[in-house]
Amino acid sequence: MAMPTAARVVLACGLTGLALVVLNQMTSPSLDPSLERASVLASILSVLLLLVALLWQRVEPLAPERVPLEGREGLHLAPDLPAQLAEELGWGSTMLLTATPAAVVLLHWRGKILLERGLLGSGGFQPGAICRRCMATGKAISLVDLKLYPGREEFAALPTGVPAVLVQPLAQEGVLVLGGWSPRCFSRSDLLWVEGWGRRLTGELARVSGGEETVVEVSSTAAPGTG
Repeated sequence: MAMPTAARVVLACGLTGLALVVLNQMTSPSLDPSLERASVLASILSVLLLLVALLWQRVEPLAPERVPLEGREGLHLAPDLPAQLAEELGWGSTMLLTATPAAVVLLHWRGKILLERGLLGSGGFQPGAICRRCMATGKAISLVDLKLYPGREEFAALPTGVPAVLVQPLAQEGVLVLGGWSPRCFSRSDLLWVEGWGRRLTGELARVSGGEETVVEVSSTAAPGTG
């Protein structure tokens, strides 16, 4: 992981100070007590600068780099959607693609794909064990590094090589699936935003579908995996 520029400057200052202390000790004609005290204090300050540089990197880690994904940008909407629902899906998917690290947004409701937007994959997505578990528990599932999880073939319809997936349940009737650009890319605020839109969509979809509006308690804590 590369070190931020500011941390590099602090590290260089610490190393320079430590080197000057050693050089001063080696070239001094006599080691009197005052010189020894000054050298100890300068050494302590140099070491503190080195620690600050190292802690700086831990406090402000660099964001993971985007994975080059294969696919083409596009938008697929189910043709028979009411105008109000189509507008809601268009607005919400645009916000997710611009305000979160999502590369693709997919909505599956009652056996049909109503929306697929962003970087499109092979198509034909069908919920599998992970999505069914998500709907059954009513809790979002965040697969932070997809290649590490069994059952990842369930998301083969997303762009090839997608590194992270977030699955948000829409009651027990559907799921909202987001594919991310990089591993561990979805933050806590992203999860809360997706949860809020998922709740709104659940009521709107139930109303449009002619069924009773489903009231669900959705946990704001996404499970870190499928286990």
